Amino acid sequence: MKNLNLVLILLLFAAACTPTTEEKVKSDEQVALNFYLGSWALDLDYDNNNAGWLEVRQEDKYIDAELLWRWGSVSPVEFVYYDENEIYVMQGGNIERRVEGIDKPIRIHHYQNSLIIQKAGDDSIIGTAVFPDRSGVGATKAAFTGKRIPAAGNPPDLGSLKYGEPIALFNGKDLSGWELLDKESANGWKVVDGVLVNEPVQKEGEPHISYGNLRTTQTFEDFNLKLEVSVPEESNSGIYLRGIYEIQVYDSYGKDLDSHHMGGLYSRITPSESAEKPAGEWQQFDITLADRYLTVILNGKKIIDNQFVKGVTGGAITANEFIPGPIYLQGDHGEVRYRNIVLTPVE
Repeated sequence: MKNLNLVLILLLFAAACTPTTEEKVKSDEQVALNFYLGSWALDLDYDNNNAGWLEVRQEDKYIDAELLWRWGSVSPVEFVYYDENEIYVMQGGNIERRVEGIDKPIRIHHYQNSLIIQKAGDDSIIGTAVFPDRSGVGATKAAFTGKRIPAAGNPPDLGSLKYGEPIALFNGKDLSGWELLDKESANGWKVVDGVLVNEPVQKEGEPHISYGNLRTTQTFEDFNLKLEVSVPEESNSGIYLRGIYEIQVYDSYGKDLDSHHMGGLYSRITPSESAEKPAGEWQQFDITLADRYLTVILNGKKIIDNQFVKGVTGGAITANEFIPGPIYLQGDHGEVRYRNIVLTPVE
């Protein structure tokens, strides 16, 4: 009798420890989902502006994501879900349907752009982005691939970095060593009294002219970059490190702290304090990029202190963060002046 009871107890214990079919399915799904968690460098199927970035995170009882698609800011997505070995990323907006003579919209529709993503290899993904036409008839599609971005290493010891010889990127006389990023764009860049000046003039009543960004012909890896910049009232430019990380140049004097303001890593890192000067004054940048960690000193104040960069910013020339790239200066947003541009490479 005792042996029979023992057998029954062991059978009940085994049954309790054996996962149900539902539990096993959930466990298998979690393992499959785990592959997608982390940051991804996206290569988008466009002729230009083909860099993107995606991060998928596991939160408490749900998953979440942030997305950068070509240009603009890194943005939280509206919804992301996993189903049958695919990730679906949803982002959209409202459309007001209006009729002439009626003040209020007769209908508000919410459209949804979607990214459908599949595993393509141990550290790679492949997907399709679908952008429905606002009329509701048809859609534009774009293919993309992605590579997993390695996690951050330890912050570099900036005091122990060894530097090479300083390189004067701008000679104060002409545009030697620089070229337009897009050869088809209008050129608003010129040298005036030893200053690199951009004047993207738009004529009232005429079509918008697309002015070009200016890049160095040389490419660089890690470095320290020092320069001076003067930005007129309400004007806007940007300094792209290796062509992929934008340090914002903007007349934000007197405004609240924001990653889109002077000295911030655009839409990624907000300055720790306001250090900008009023519009029109010369301002000094001292920027160090090493091992994907960024330090920015603006007008003598350290506003970004050896912080990790999670991915490229909008307007990057590539999503690959592990190859050399140029310095490029944004030229289509507004008037701006640069001088004393010196880069010292990290050896």
